[in-house]
Amino acid sequence: MAADRRDPYSAFNFIVEFDGIAVAAFSEVSGLSFEIEPIEYREGSDVLPTVRKLPGLLKYANVTFKRGITGDRAFWEWIIQAMNGAVQRRTGSIVILNESREPVVRYLIREAWPCRYEGPELNAGSNEVAIESIEVCHEGLELVD
Repeated sequence: MAADRRDPYSAFNFIVEFDGIAVAAFSEVSGLSFEIEPIEYREGSDVLPTVRKLPGLLKYANVTFKRGITGDRAFWEWIIQAMNGAVQRRTGSIVILNESREPVVRYLIREAWPCRYEGPELNAGSNEVAIESIEVCHEGLELVD
């Protein structure tokens, strides 16, 4: 009997959703990470000259989305709201799809809002797509079913 084979999913087959709505296609997503800062602690009565490490603050990295510029202005309007001091927090999902384009892995980011935007590098001597970069900060990263 053959063993149950589990191939890794492709990094190019994904969609991005905010508040349950799929947004314009992104070519790249990065920053799905977190860090728990260690707190170094040593008691004065410790016999060994070692430091204990306790879990400290949990920090989430900003998530960066890159895409070719299109006529879709929804993200730009979200950025403008933040620039004007009216930050609108949203729930975002990065959904990895299998070969049949079915959702198989979902990363959820909570309380996300845009904190950085970078426009495209334009060059008249190039034939590359104009790429914009949108960075969002958030307060939670989960892997959900």
